[in-house]
This record gives sequence, C-alpha cells and structure tokens, in this order.
Amino acid sequence: MENEPDHENVEQSLCAKTTEEELNKSFNLEASLSKFSYIDLDKELEFKNDLIDDKEFDIPQVDTPPTLESILNETDDEDESFVLEDPTLLNIDTIDSHSYDTSSVASSDSGDRTNLKRKKRLPDSFSLHGSVMRHSLLKGISAQIVSAADKVDAGLPTAIAVSSLIAVGTSHGLALIFDQNQALRLCLGSTSVGGQYGAISALSINNDCSRLLCGFAKGQITMWDLAGGKLLRSITDAHPPGTAILHIKFTDDPTLAICNDSGGSVFELTFKRVMGVRTCESRCLFSGSKGEVCCIEPLHSKPDLKDHPITQFSLLAMASLTKILVIGLKPSLKVWMTFPYGRMDPSSVPLLAWHFVAAHNSVNPMLAFCRGDVVHFLLVKRDESGAIHVTKQKHLHLYYDLINFTWMNSRTVVLLDSAEKLHVIDRQTQEELETVEISEVQLVYNSSHFKSLATGGNVSQALSVYVMMLRSWRERVDHLLKQDCLTEALALAWSFHEGKAKAVVGLSGDASKRKAVVADRMVEILFHYTDRALKKCPDQGKIQVMEQHFQDMVPVIVDYCLLLQRKDLLFSQMYDKLSENSVAKGVFLECLEPYILSDKLVGITPQVMKDLLVHFQDKKLMENVEALIVHMDITSLDIQQVVLMCWENHLYDAMIYVYNRGMNEFISPMEKLFKVIAPPLNAGKTLTDEQVVMGNKLLVYISCCLAGRAYPLGDIPEDLVPLVKNQVFEFLIRLHSAEASPEEEIYPYVRTLLHFDTREFLNVLALTFEDFKNDKQAVEYQQRIVDILLKVMVENSDFTPSQVGCLFTFLARQLAKPDNTLFVNRTLFDQVLEFLCSPDDDSRHSERQQVLLELLQAGGIVQFEESRLIRMAEKAEFYQICEFMYEREHQYDKIIDCYLRDPLREEEVFNYIHNILSIPGHSAEEKQSVWQKAMDHIEELVSLKPCKAAELVATHFSEQIETVINKLENQVLLFKFLRSLLDPREGIHVNQELLQISPCITEQFIELLCQFSPTQVIETLQVLEGYRLEETIQITQKYQLHEVTAYLLEKKGDVHGAFSIMLKRLQSKLQEITHQGETTREDPSLKDVEETMVETIALCQRNSHNLNQQQREALWFPLLEAMMAPQKLSSSATPHLHSEALKSLTMQVLNSMAAFIALPSILQRILQDPVYGKGKLGEIQGLILGMLDTFNYEQTLLETTTSLLNQDLHWSLCNLRASITKGLNPKQDYCSICLQQYKRRQETADEIIVFSCGHLYHSFCLQNKECTIEIEGQTRWTCYKCSSSYKAGKLSENSSEVKKGRITPSQVKMSPSCHPSKGDPAVKKATSEPVLDPQQIQAFDRLCRLYRGSSRLALLTELSQSRGSESYRPFSGSQSGPASHSIFQNENFQLQLIPPPVTED
Repeated sequence: MENEPDHENVEQSLCAKTTEEELNKSFNLEASLSKFSYIDLDKELEFKNDLIDDKEFDIPQVDTPPTLESILNETDDEDESFVLEDPTLLNIDTIDSHSYDTSSVASSDSGDRTNLKRKKRLPDSFSLHGSVMRHSLLKGISAQIVSAADKVDAGLPTAIAVSSLIAVGTSHGLALIFDQNQALRLCLGSTSVGGQYGAISALSINNDCSRLLCGFAKGQITMWDLAGGKLLRSITDAHPPGTAILHIKFTDDPTLAICNDSGGSVFELTFKRVMGVRTCESRCLFSGSKGEVCCIEPLHSKPDLKDHPITQFSLLAMASLTKILVIGLKPSLKVWMTFPYGRMDPSSVPLLAWHFVAAHNSVNPMLAFCRGDVVHFLLVKRDESGAIHVTKQKHLHLYYDLINFTWMNSRTVVLLDSAEKLHVIDRQTQEELETVEISEVQLVYNSSHFKSLATGGNVSQALSVYVMMLRSWRERVDHLLKQDCLTEALALAWSFHEGKAKAVVGLSGDASKRKAVVADRMVEILFHYTDRALKKCPDQGKIQVMEQHFQDMVPVIVDYCLLLQRKDLLFSQMYDKLSENSVAKGVFLECLEPYILSDKLVGITPQVMKDLLVHFQDKKLMENVEALIVHMDITSLDIQQVVLMCWENHLYDAMIYVYNRGMNEFISPMEKLFKVIAPPLNAGKTLTDEQVVMGNKLLVYISCCLAGRAYPLGDIPEDLVPLVKNQVFEFLIRLHSAEASPEEEIYPYVRTLLHFDTREFLNVLALTFEDFKNDKQAVEYQQRIVDILLKVMVENSDFTPSQVGCLFTFLARQLAKPDNTLFVNRTLFDQVLEFLCSPDDDSRHSERQQVLLELLQAGGIVQFEESRLIRMAEKAEFYQICEFMYEREHQYDKIIDCYLRDPLREEEVFNYIHNILSIPGHSAEEKQSVWQKAMDHIEELVSLKPCKAAELVATHFSEQIETVINKLENQVLLFKFLRSLLDPREGIHVNQELLQISPCITEQFIELLCQFSPTQVIETLQVLEGYRLEETIQITQKYQLHEVTAYLLEKKGDVHGAFSIMLKRLQSKLQEITHQGETTREDPSLKDVEETMVETIALCQRNSHNLNQQQREALWFPLLEAMMAPQKLSSSATPHLHSEALKSLTMQVLNSMAAFIALPSILQRILQDPVYGKGKLGEIQGLILGMLDTFNYEQTLLETTTSLLNQDLHWSLCNLRASITKGLNPKQDYCSICLQQYKRRQETADEIIVFSCGHLYHSFCLQNKECTIEIEGQTRWTCYKCSSSYKAGKLSENSSEVKKGRITPSQVKMSPSCHPSKGDPAVKKATSEPVLDPQQIQAFDRLCRLYRGSSRLALLTELSQSRGSESYRPFSGSQSGPASHSIFQNENFQLQLIPPPVTED
C-alpha cells in the first residue's frame, strides 16, 4: 500500500469464525479479537508486579481545564511536535537505512534523518514463539455475500461491525446481519435506498445487540431494530449535508452515539422517545472548520467492568491531524486532555483504541494512539477527588507505517502496516511475536468515496470474511509439532511452563495447576521425540554419523526430563527405549556427566550407575570415571570391585571417596598409600612422579580428616568428626606399622611424612593445632606428637638442616602463642643452634642461615642466649642473623659492618644508610653513630660504588664534603669520588646548586682529571661549572694540555692567545712531517696535522664574526702562512712526499677564509710574499684558480637567484593587484542593518559601502553601529555582521585581526560613483618614504602570508645592499659590525623556489 487518504480511518474487514464458542471469544468492534474478561484482569494483576518496568511520567495538570469551545477555536498550525515520552525511555537501535527493503511510503525516503529511527528489525520470532495468530475464512458468510451480490444486486461489502452478531454493509446500501452460526438473519434496507443514500460507510451495533446504526456515503444515518428488522429512525439532518459518515459509534449508553463525517466534524447523537415518537438530537462536539477529526473512539467497558468509576464519564477520544483530545460526555461535557503533536505526513492517518489493563494493582483504561510508525500508550486514571489524570507509558517505535491497530488482550496488540502485514506485538517487552502476510486477503478500505491507493484507487473485489484470533497454547505447540519442529515445540511448552511466554491463551488456574497441565503435554512430546530419534537413526553408514544424530537429539530428552524433575521417567521408560540402540545408550550416559559433576543429578538408579562406570571404563576415560564417582552415591554398587578398579587405574581420589562414603573407613586408604611411598623414602631413593602425586594426596587427605572436611569435597558428618580425628592421630603416632619387619624404625608414618615434605606436613599439624580446643585430650595429643617429632628428627642424622630448621621454626611458632601448653627442652634448641652454626660444615651455608633466620623470626629468639647467638653467628659468618640481632638492640652502626662483610649484600649498604638517615623514627645519636661508621669506612664505600657514595654524601652531609676528601688518601678513589660528585653526566640525582662546592674542589678534580684521563678534559670542562679560568689555565699548562689551554683562553676571551697556542701546535706537527724520512700517506702524523688544522679553522670561524677586518687578518694570514711554509721549503724539483696533501689542506684554509677576508686582500698578501714575488707564482697557481672558480660559481648563483626572485615577486604583485582592484559583488541589494534597499534611500549624499565579504551597508547605518576605527587620523570601516559575533567590548586593532576576517577591507561606493575607501587597519610606520595605499598594504600582507620562509623583500634588500656596498662580495660581511643579523646567517634559511601560488578569481 503506497499511500493513505488524509481523513479516512482505514478499517479492515476482518471478521468471524464458524464455531459459536470462538465467535463468542473473538468478535470485537473492528475485527475478531479476543475478549478480555474480568478473570483475565485478575490474572494480569498476579503477574503485573514482576512484569511492569515502564517508567511513567504524569502529564502536568492545568489549573483551569480548557473548554471545548476554546479548543475548537484554536488554530491547527501548532509548531510543537507531539512529545509525550521521555527520551531516556527510547531504547531503539539505529540501523543503516539501506539494510533492508520496505514498501512503506514513509520509510522509502532513506535520506531523511527522521526516518532512520524506525529501522529497528526484530529477530526471527517463529522459533521463539511459534505461530501466535490463526486466520481462517468464514465460508458461510462469504458465500452468502457472493450470493446477495448476484441475486439481489447487494453490491460489494464496504463496512463491517462485529458483536455477537456480524453486520456487513454493502456498496448498494444493504446491511446483511449474520448470527454466530453464519446464518443470514436479516437483510436491512433496499437497493432503492442505496441509490438514494449511497454505500454504507460505517456500522455500529450496541452492547445488547438490539440496535444497528448505519452511516451512508451521502451523509444519512439509519437505525434498525435487530430483533425484528424494523427501521426505527432515518436521520438526515444530524450533520452538514453532502459529507459522508466516516465513523459512527454507540457508547455504553444505548441512547447516545457519536458520528464523524468526512468534513472532520464530530457530533453527539441523543436518541429519545417522546409520546411514542422516536427523535434524535444532534450536538456538534468538534467543528471541521477548526481542524478535521479523522478518528473517534468511545471507551466501552465489558459487563464485568460496568461498575468501574471511570465509566460514569463516558469518555471519548478524538484525533485530528494536529491534536488529540480526550473528552467526557457525562455528567457534562468536559475536556480532560488535549495535546498538539504537530503536523506529520498526511498519508499516515491517526488511529485510536481503548482497552482496560492492569497496572499498579488496579485496572484502568489505556488509550493507544498511533500515527505513522509510533504507538503511544496513555494510561487514564480517576483520582479520589474525581479528576482524571493521563500518564504516558513507554511508547512503541516501529520500522513500518500503520494503517490499523487493535488490542487482542491487555498484553498483546495487533498492528497492520501499509504493506498489509499483520504484526503481533507484546506491549510490555515490545517484542514482535509474529508477522503474518495477509495481502492475499484483499482488505476492504471503507467505500468507493474513500479509495485506497493500495489497490490502485479501486475498491477491492474481495467477497470473503476472515477471522483472526490468537491460538491457544495447545494450538501453538501442536502447530510446531505438525511442522516437525519438536525441539521448538518443547522450548515453547517450557516457556508456558515457566510463565515466560507471550500472548498466552487457554491456561487458567493457579501457577501449580498451569505447570501440571503443561508438564503432562511435554511428557507426551518427549515420548514422541524419543521414538522419532530412534526411528530416524541412520541404519547404515559410519558410527560417527549415528553418534552425531544422537548427540543432537538425546541431550534434549535429558534436559527436559531433569527440568521437569522427572528422573523416574528418564531412568525407566526413556532409558529402556534408548538402550535398544547401543550408540544411543552411550550418548545418553555421556549426557548425564555434566549434571552429575554439578550435583544437579543425585539418586541415579544402580543399573544406570553401573552402566555409566562400565561405559566410561570401556572408552578409557578414567579421569571422567574418577570425577563421576566422587559425585555419586555409590552405596548401591559393589564396593570391593569399585575399589579394585580405582587402585588399578590410579584413581586415588575415587578410592578414598569410596572407602569414606561406602564403608565409613578412613584409615585403610592411608595404609594403602603409605605402603607405596614409604619403602623408597626409607631407602633414600627419588620418588617417581606417580609416587609424588600419591604423597601429595595423602597429605591433603590427612589435612581434610583432621579439619573435619570430606575428601575430595564436602564435609564429614558432624557426629563422625571427633572419631575420625582420633583415628587419624592414633594412626599417625603408631610405633610400628601393621605388617612391620624387624628392621623398621619406630614411628614409621611420621618419619615417612617428614621425609616426604617436612614443611607441608608441619603446616598440616599447625592448622590442626589451630582447630584444637584446649581440652585435656587435645593437649595430650599435641604434646605427644611434638615429642615424637623431636625424637624422630633430632636423634637421626638423615635430615637436612633445612628440615630440622622447619621443625624448630614450627615449634617456635607454637611456643610463642599466648595460650601455649607445649613443653620443649631448651637444650634441644641449643643443639639445633650448634648444628646450624657448625663452622666445620661449609655446605648449604645460605640454606642454614635462612633456616636459622626463620626460626628466630618465628619466636625462637626467646629460646637462646643472645650474646652466645651473636658470637656463633659471627663465627659462622651468618651476617643476616647478626643484622637481625643488632636491629633488635638498635645497634644500627654495627649493621653496616654486616653489609660490608657480606659479599652477597654489600651493595645494599647505601640504601640502608640512606634509610636510617632519612626515615623518621631514629634518634639523633643513632643517626650520628651510623654516619660516623660510614665515615670510618668511606674508602670501602667509594671503592664499592663511587656514584652511590657521592650521592649519599651530597644528600645527607653536603657541608662535610671537604672532610670526606681529606679522608680519601688514595688519589684514584678521590678522583672517582669527585667525578661522581661533580660531573653531571655520571647521573647522580643531586641538585648541584644546593651543594655549594668551592672552586678549589672543582679545580682539584680538574687536576686529577688531567692526571688520570687527559683525553676527557675538554668534554668535562664543557659541562662543568664553578671553576676559575686563571687557576684552571695554570693547571692545564702544568700538564701541557695545549688544546685544553686554548679552549680556556678562548672562553676567557683571549682569542689571539688561544690561536697562537693552536698555531704553535700546528707548526710543530708540520715540522715533524717536513723532517720525516720515507713514510706512507696514511701516516698518523699527517692525520694529526689535519685534525689540528680543522680545530684551528673552527676557532677562527667561531670568533671572526665578532672581529673587525684587521683582527680577522691577524688570525687567518698566519694560519695560511703556516700551511704554505712547508711548500716553500721544498723545491719544485724534489717535491715533498706530502705536498699534494698539504696543497689540499691549504685550499681548505683558503675556502674557509673567503667568507671572512676579502679576495683582493688574500691575493695581495700572497703576491707580497718574498718567495712568490720572485717568480714562483706557479706554486700557487692552483690555489688562485680554485678561488676564482669558487667566485664565478657564487656570482652566477647570486645572479640567477636574484632574477628568479624578481620574476616571482613581479608575478605575485601583478596577480594580487588584479584581484584587489577587482569589483565587489554584493550578496543582496539592501543594507544589512536597516534592511532597506539602497536604491530607495532618500539621503542622496549617503555613501554605499560594500565589503569583500559581500555585505552591503549605508555609511550612516555603519556609523550608528560604531563600526569605524580611527588609525593615524584615518577612518577605517569594519563589516558589522562579520565582526559583531566577535565583539565582546571592542575590536582589536592587530594585523592578525585581518587574517581572521574580523576587520574586512572594503570598497566604498558613493552614489553615483564608486571609489576606494580607506579600509584596511594595518599600522604604518612614520617614515619619509611614500605612504602605501591601503590596498597595496593588504596586497603586501597577503604576499607575505602566501609564502613560507624568509620574506622575498628581505632577500632582495639584503642582496641589493651586498651588491651595492661590497661589489659582488656576498659573503664578505659588514665592515662596521657583526654580521650575525644577515638572513643568510640564519641556520633555518633556505631558498624555496616553488611555482607561484594560484590566487582565487
């Protein structure tokens, strides 16, 4: 269906079914929908408290409700949208608009953002809910409609009304009345009346089915007596003539009806009988001239709700295209709610439907209002004062457009969309339960006066009547069974059983009764499912295929039998059926495993239990067998057989469980395990992995027994706990085992456990002692076990120090308890101390120390004499023990000795000293003693870690640095200490400014540096601070470190002094080369010359910027002479070995000079040399030619660059001049301030100002808005619109404002001529040069912004000055001062010869 008419309420001809019971259940006013009885409401209230989660908001009440007249007089063009719901209630996923196809009109426009919200697809609901709706054809009625059309020319059906009778109106004015058996009872009217009145467009039957109202297409209304078929009234003047009746509705009062015509008016019809004359009075409730009402719906109450307090108001809901009203017709006309919802797509008509629902422990009417793709639910209540309140519930947002809406019951609604699909929806969860395609039904859309575009503008030719009704729960389950969907049928039935299903019909009674009914049906289905599983099993093929078949089906049977708590059924009939197939039986048994492991399945029959164990045993799944046994009640099995199976398969947990639970026997499993692990332990052999597992299980088992817990899970019965504890203790402390050999040592079980894992066995005993109550027997047991432990361990030499230490640590912990009752002889502790501190035994030194430390920390310290303990610990070199003892006595200074003597922990001494000195809590005397001890050992500390020692001194005692230096007699250690302290590269975290180290200490460090690491002196001096230059120079001269001396002299400012030192070094290196004999070119001395020369050149270059020409020559010419001197000595006949290398080095000097010394000066100096003046120019010919080549290259580069820059600048200025002088195009022909057209302005002298942004103003208006700025006596205009959004109080006058577009350059157009304005606010300098025009200033600014890097103008200025003053010497620098201000000296300088930018037209 593509579109809907504006004013028609689309009403579907869905009608009733044959059987009388179903008709009674299902006929409603508009379609066949389930009645909602009072019993259903009671049921609804039962579930309501749990199900309601709607967040509700009351619509605010007005003090004075509006009258109907005031509402009628309102205009319909409200802009407010209908927003009743709270946005927080929206929980709609937005899906991409192209994700699926839809034929609804509104959703076809996927580009419209408002349509995106409806793209909420619901999941496939058939598998969850089955088929909820059943629709069937009423053949009897349909056949008689066809017959009437043929025989009496009744015409096509156009309207329908349903109650206990069915009324069908036709296009030729007849009304056919059928009873519940589909028999035609009456044919009202005639074709002649139809010819006069037109088609029947609306029908209504009253509550007791005694009267029928017919509305006609030409506006007439007739009332019929349904008992005898008599025409009672023919009403022609109830509403304006010429308008069709769209709706006519009886209210609960049989004398009151409402009609709605195609003009949008609503009238109240009151039927009276005076003196035997039937009359009808009409009253206009809503005039179509004030807004057309498209839909009306009076509130009808069922007979069992007749006494509801709200029925006395006779409520009526009306919906126009722009507002919704709820009015009360009684006791007097009153508007209870009105709400405008704005204009919407006229193709979507509003729909209204009432229903009583249970909410908040009361039953109240709810109005569903639909339009387009949204359904709003409004709950109407009456308060104690008699006023009516309307509250909104959670609304329903759909992905399709609606053309009809009906309540099935208070929880279920049915919607019909524009594509003629029926949607069944649960109101509370908003879940779509089913979608039914009913386009083949060919719905009737009223009459030919209101054609639906869905059928191409023609009235449907359908002559059938259908009934749509909710299936009962049994029907829904059976429907799935017919389609062979057994799993889905069981799932649906279980949802009925649990009360979680939606749209439930046919289940009544209390919860237990409903569950019983559903459970019986589920059992029937399960039997059918089991037979089907066996019948459909593939007879041939691989065994895996059969297994897969049963794995898909058998778990379903097990699941539902256990959910229904029908173990009797599962283990008898179901198991017997499945046992016929061995594969099915195996799958069945495996399905039981997870339920047994989670303790959900107890009380398995002995036969099934036996089969289960045999099945897993056959499949070699012994781990599963063990897990199952410990969760099963095995009393019904053959205990001995199970124990034997467990022992053979190493299922020790299961074996212990069977002994404990099956026979209440707790000692036998321990004996069996001891027999396995005791022999190898006594023989001193290593245990196998299997034996280690057994030993660990034994320890855990003993721990559980002594703690009263069952093994491996659960608890021992309370009455058995004391007995089990006593049995286990008696067993452990037996003097000999049951079948002891003569060689067996005493207390074999305790001995075995101590050998197996001393620490864990003692932990088990410690936990047991915690649980003991201080009764006499418990105390005796504790003392006895302790005596046995001591006897076993102390009198035997086959236990390690660690094991002995564990025992005495355990004893010390027990003795240290406040309620201790144990007694242990102190001499035993002395023996242990002797044993652990034995100086003769060097083995396991750290282990023995750790054991003794644990013993002391556990409270064993009270068992020893402390002075003796310290002596023995020092003798045994147990420094951690000494530290523990000194810590107790607060002798922190002695602990430093412990750290320094212990090679494993000596580096931790720094952190220890730092903590003592910085952490609060220690006294000043203690800190002083620690510091004194550190001072005594300072040489050891520095030799250990110089940087840590320096950090310690600098942090805590920065004022005593000189004392530390005096203590360090070893010069190497002193050097390391000072380097760590002063050199920031060493990385100690100390603030050097806070140290306040005197210069003499720094100079002492520099002197040590000159001695021990002369190559690092310059690097260190570059980062070092706080030394005096004169004294440092003396030190470096003393050690003849010439480069360092030159660096210091340069830093001091004595450039010539530094240069002379470097020059002497260079000359001495050159002399070495000159006087060398045969040598290779790669001789180290040549490399020395090159390195020294490069350093000297760098010195000259660094300082030439700050010197005048004469001072520069004093640096560079001696360097040049020094490099040329060896070449003068060597004759041309016998050139020196390194002459070529020396020439290239000399060329390097000349190239470096060229940047600072004028070229003529260099040539003049060379030619004035006496050697070259006598005709030896050939020697330097190469040098001079090289200089000239360099000059020619630089001159060419300069000329090319200047030419390019000039062309670039000229091109840019031309383009900018063209764009800035271009005419401006205003956006509009009126002033942006006064909004008057500039042509019609009366003031002829007023100027018109146009800005480049396109806005146009009168100058008078701009002046009033203070849009002028005075700069240097000139008036600058600013665009009011562009700058007003930025005007906080004043406009900035920065040039940056121009860039941001706040102050816009303008052109002023005067009537009738146009001339430029003084429109740019750029600030000009007061110079004697000609002043630039504002447009030129802007052009120049724009030029500067277009190019990144150095300004072209700055480049040209620099180049022109260089060419003018220095005569083609671009790199000669300025004579008058430093050349550092040149843009060419900027390190970031680079030429960017890019194509000119393209400016906008």
